[in-house]
Amino acid sequence: MGFEIDFLPVGNGKKSGDAIGIRYGQPNDYTIMVIDGGTKESGKNLVEHIKKYYETTYVDYVVNTHPDMDHASGLTVVLDELEVGELIMHLPWEHSEEIRNAFNDGRITDSSLSDRLQDAYNAAYNLWKLAKEKGIPIREPFSGEEIGAFRVLSPTKEFYQENLIYSDKTPKENKFIKFIKESAKKAIEYIYTTWDKEMLREDVSTSPENENSVILYGLIDGKGILFTGDAGVRGLNLAADRAESLDINLEDCRFQQVPHHGSRRNVSSNTLNRIVGSCLQKGQSKNMSAYISASEKSNSHPKRSVVNAYIRRGASVFTTEGNVKWHHNNMPLREDYSQAIELEFSNRVESWGKNE
Repeated sequence: MGFEIDFLPVGNGKKSGDAIGIRYGQPNDYTIMVIDGGTKESGKNLVEHIKKYYETTYVDYVVNTHPDMDHASGLTVVLDELEVGELIMHLPWEHSEEIRNAFNDGRITDSSLSDRLQDAYNAAYNLWKLAKEKGIPIREPFSGEEIGAFRVLSPTKEFYQENLIYSDKTPKENKFIKFIKESAKKAIEYIYTTWDKEMLREDVSTSPENENSVILYGLIDGKGILFTGDAGVRGLNLAADRAESLDINLEDCRFQQVPHHGSRRNVSSNTLNRIVGSCLQKGQSKNMSAYISASEKSNSHPKRSVVNAYIRRGASVFTTEGNVKWHHNNMPLREDYSQAIELEFSNRVESWGKNE
């Protein structure tokens, strides 16, 4: 069996997103999968890419890892312009009863909370409505679900609902989200580092929406593949726990997506040790590619400290930054594609002092 994974660029400004196409199988028997669609523009590009390189107008599975606009918006274009077999996405507005019960507030009704969540997650809600109009089957991806050759490692339904309760989209204010947004406005300062000095923290957190990202693992032609969406350390550790229970060694993956466009708020050294592996001696490497979807003009993605962390663990790291990145195994070569250039280890990384 062969497989190919395409990371398409999303946006040309400061904000990054994900738009990923996957084809696997054998000639005349391929399965097509889309994971997130980025913006409307990248969704259109994804459709044209599938038509040109996958030579089809049919997509077996469309997966929305989480309801952020930079992941969900472009998928409406995919549903509009291609035939889709199944849509896999979370439906936060259908968990209103569990959220309301957690607040114990009689003033909030299931209906009003559901309406609020539909409005708060507008891009995902529009995607859901479009799928309903087109009669496309929809299901929620919780741990244990299988999507073609892939299985969901995280989140569990309980983990998902817990994060929904603490989301800033629900009545309970999440002050951490405001802190993150304010911190991102501060200027970036750099400090010197060495191979033996990893500048990641263990006490980092990301938004509840990011933690609820769908984490997928697949084994195709004996090669492990891991997609992480925008998951943080809690979601990644939950996925690692699930993998261990299934005797899956994530360190042996040949391909991994770097979480949240290379944000250092989503990974820690201990977490990366579980999903990528321990640090190697300088100059050593292993047969693993790590892909990052980052806007070409982003000044925050990817963080150099995160890129360094993957390189320390033997991975070859690549980023989109305005270009399609293609990872393939046992698939026909593309004449209009050339060898991608790996990111290098940086001796200067972002300081935690000014830009938390």
